[in-house]
Amino acid sequence: MFWITLVIGLAGTAVAVAFAGRRVLFLYGIATSGQPDPERTLQVRRAPRKAVEGQAVEVLGQRKLLKWTLAGVSHAAVMWAFILLITVYLEAAVALLFGLDAKIPGLQTWGPIGFVQDTIALACTAGLIAFTAIRIKNSPKRLDRGSRFSGSHLSGAWITLFMIFNVIWTMFLFRGVEWASGNLPYGQGAYFSYLVGHLFDGLSHDTLEVLESVGLLAHIAVALIFLVFVVHSKHLHIFLAPLNVMFKRQPDGLGPAQPMMSGGKPLDFEEADPDTDVFGRGKIEDFTWKGLLDMATCTECGRCQSQCPAWNTGKPLSPKMLVLELRDHALAKAPYFTASQEQREKFTDAQKLAMQVDTELVGEGGVIHPDVLWSCTNCGACVEQCPVDIEHIDHILDMRRFQVMIESSFPSEAGVMLKNLENKGNPWGMSETKRLEWVQELDFEVDVVDDKVSQDTEYLFWVGCAGALEDRAKKTTKAVAELLHIAGVKFAVLGPMEACTGDPARRLGMEFVFQMLGQQNVETLNDAGVTKIVATCPHCFNTLANEYPQIGGNYQVVHHTQLLAHLVEEGRLTPLAPIEENITYHDPCFLGRHNKVYKQPRDIMATVPGVKTQEMHRHKDRGFCCGAGGARMWMEERIGKRINTERVDEALQTDPDTVSTACPFCLVMLGDAINEKKNQGAAKESLEVVDVSQLLIRSIKGEGTTPEKEPATTE
Repeated sequence: MFWITLVIGLAGTAVAVAFAGRRVLFLYGIATSGQPDPERTLQVRRAPRKAVEGQAVEVLGQRKLLKWTLAGVSHAAVMWAFILLITVYLEAAVALLFGLDAKIPGLQTWGPIGFVQDTIALACTAGLIAFTAIRIKNSPKRLDRGSRFSGSHLSGAWITLFMIFNVIWTMFLFRGVEWASGNLPYGQGAYFSYLVGHLFDGLSHDTLEVLESVGLLAHIAVALIFLVFVVHSKHLHIFLAPLNVMFKRQPDGLGPAQPMMSGGKPLDFEEADPDTDVFGRGKIEDFTWKGLLDMATCTECGRCQSQCPAWNTGKPLSPKMLVLELRDHALAKAPYFTASQEQREKFTDAQKLAMQVDTELVGEGGVIHPDVLWSCTNCGACVEQCPVDIEHIDHILDMRRFQVMIESSFPSEAGVMLKNLENKGNPWGMSETKRLEWVQELDFEVDVVDDKVSQDTEYLFWVGCAGALEDRAKKTTKAVAELLHIAGVKFAVLGPMEACTGDPARRLGMEFVFQMLGQQNVETLNDAGVTKIVATCPHCFNTLANEYPQIGGNYQVVHHTQLLAHLVEEGRLTPLAPIEENITYHDPCFLGRHNKVYKQPRDIMATVPGVKTQEMHRHKDRGFCCGAGGARMWMEERIGKRINTERVDEALQTDPDTVSTACPFCLVMLGDAINEKKNQGAAKESLEVVDVSQLLIRSIKGEGTTPEKEPATTE
């Protein structure tokens, strides 16, 4: 019986490894054909401790998944079962190679190990039951677009659940018969195997030997079949997720947009050649190996999709489906782009058609529809929620770059914004002389930088285009200036010397305009001797703090809510007059998710007497976008429900007297939606949206409990 079992086991293993190995080589060929991305490996070498911490927290600790309590706990149980039950497969390998009574010294003589093995197997079974219930409850057939599994390959998920179940029951069959035969040394430590073993009481030794061999082979066969299935399915993430987490952008895929790269080096626009250099992503081969790894790692769980503001308002963008469509296209085209030139010439037209050789990456009939690409607000909800750290925004931005810079294909209204940035240095096309008009409305002097900032200047106040030119945002600018003046903080402004940071151009995909504006600002700031900056716009804040270092601008940058919260804590600002209002706070995406500033705006409101705060259902890291990011501020929203309307509908559920935020874009977007609701009679006339700094200055100046009504937009 031993030799029969051995031959069957080894033959099956050889066949399975051959099939799996062939697939792994195919996938490796795809990954190595991607563009180089040396920074990914360098960051691991520079900070190996962070890489280890990432594995401990994200992979082993399941940090992101555990935010989704039931699903997270269930997945953790299944994942740890995969790890811990490797010991059972070691035991099975020893039994196959050396006989059923062969044991591993030390491992198979300690009862607690058997207890852990049985316990994690039962926990895994409970997880499988929970997964089954979740998938039935959230079946796309029942909830259609509302299901996060909409568009996922559901059959593969059910096969996986079935195969994991097979791993568990064959394990208990094998171990139960082992106990009955006297070959399970854990005794009653392996308590469930012990109970299963009683099912075989009374059977003869020969029968038990046959059953034990059958159980052993069944347990090994399930693992081998599962291995072949995994490398051909989305569950490849079992092996790839740790790699993807290790090579993710540090600390995560949010914050700065990445510079344009070609051949693993930053693209030099002065020497770039569109025929040889890579401008964004115009075809699947243009993605880096990390981008291709992202596609292969996707688990199709749909958490990104469930949080996406575009998807939730009826637009065609699903971050999950975007990644899956890119992945499927890469797999289809791989035989072509991994082949030599000589091999390519031998492909027939029918083969090229099947391999999607001539299919556009972005286009009406392409892999990604333009409406998908231009629906993204860069809010970061997808990246924040992805349990395997896929960097959706980077891929969307790189495809936009090719469309804008090579194809000149983008929403027409955004072209006006780009012209204004190039000609006037701001998205509205206003004269630079208007940047200082707000100063005239203050009752104290503001230091305007002429050449160098004075030695006693603590901060350069980066006003931003909206803060200087948009009427609603000007109120924030004046409030912050007054608060800094009251606190005794010496600050200065650039006035006409300040130009747009370039964020709208970069997020649209026009990297050249961003570089032009960015280098101009960096030169101005460096020549003026600026070291510390405070900004009211989260988009300016993010660009100055996280992106300008890419072009030689290194400054200490804080958002105004961070500085004001610090001044209140120090006692330099003291709210006095009560504001008896129910206020709900909207987290700006580029302040919250992109830069993790959640606490300080709330701390400021908490110090204002009388304020009662109530969170919206979606807040902090699950906050819902206003719709203005990703250059969407300057594009029409023609598909589905408006994102700002959706957000205001959620705010109205808290019955607020005021909606507060900390971003000029959010002020405009939410304010417009609130005005629309007022016209419909769906919101009270007194409702308005204000910056948290406006609440603070009102309380400090004792201006009563009724906020000043916001004027209509002046865009």
